[in-house]
Amino acid sequence: MLLVNFIGTMGFTIVIPFLVFLVTRFGGNALVYGLVAATYPAFQFVAAPVLGRWSDRYGRRRILLLSQIGTLVSWLVFAVALFLPPTELFTVDSATFGQFTMTIPLVVIFVARALDGLTGGNISVANAYVADVSPPEKRNRNFGRMGVAANLGMIMGPALASVLGVTAHGEVLPVFAAAIIALVGVGVIAFGLPESNRFQGLPECPRQEKGKVLGQEIRDCVVAAKTRETSVRDVLSQPNVAFMMVLYFTILLSFNFYYAAFPMHASRGLGWDVTDIGAFFAILSLMIVLVEGPVLARLSRRFSEPTLIIVGLPILGTNFVLMQSTNVAVLYVGAALFAIGNGIMWPSICLLYTSDAADDMQ
Repeated sequence: MLLVNFIGTMGFTIVIPFLVFLVTRFGGNALVYGLVAATYPAFQFVAAPVLGRWSDRYGRRRILLLSQIGTLVSWLVFAVALFLPPTELFTVDSATFGQFTMTIPLVVIFVARALDGLTGGNISVANAYVADVSPPEKRNRNFGRMGVAANLGMIMGPALASVLGVTAHGEVLPVFAAAIIALVGVGVIAFGLPESNRFQGLPECPRQEKGKVLGQEIRDCVVAAKTRETSVRDVLSQPNVAFMMVLYFTILLSFNFYYAAFPMHASRGLGWDVTDIGAFFAILSLMIVLVEGPVLARLSRRFSEPTLIIVGLPILGTNFVLMQSTNVAVLYVGAALFAIGNGIMWPSICLLYTSDAADDMQ
């Protein structure tokens, strides 16, 4: 599961350093870049609840495999856009939206990101998988490991893009690298990942059936059969779950402001190229790995999860103020604060919202 998380994140973040340059070259502006960045989560917003319910009904492994195949196909569609002629469809020039030209390659990129979003249940289903196989006393540590795996992918993705993107082939090599990474993910899930969900919807729930996942035994089933599926109302009725979802939303909102806005700021305000942006995000992710690994391991033994969240939030927020600077040293100080705040807070949030839900509603 850690390898799946690593592969998925590496494939997703490899596009960050060069997407802003690609959109601009095909006729887009800051608005179009923002819309391209928003397309994936917008379609994920529609599809993720469906994929989550399917993972309860049909099993985590099948939905993870479906998501990974969708990611592979989306990268192949994305690659097609790089070889299409920049045929103009229409041009916009207004005081509100700025000036941009919509071209066929841009439309294909929108389609590729939308397709990836429609099958983008990887992260949420992966977290559900970890909740399935982790006893309560090990959840914080295991979610921390998932965070480390994801951030290792966030190191490798931008770093790979910064190296491949400056070659004579431009964005072609990073996109095909992302497709190959997605293909490896399909193979890992198809041939190396056992099913974890033993809670509801599956035809049988034998208590003796166990599987080993990185040394963690799949937990015994809690509910062998249900008279009806779990509804959204059932989930929200769990103590503190609605509050944790609001907290989850607000933090992800600020997080994605950063990841969507900073490349545009770096390319236009700072004059950075693909290598500079890739190096920045790779170093940022390396710092997060260090915090979510040895630092969080020590802090979680001394402080409760709510304390870590309360301390982490203002540290994370300070970075968003420093992001406006054009001083490189200040930007890297902000990145360090981002790593500290996010690194001590995020695994704690994952632990709290899975701990608040009953076992049969994971």
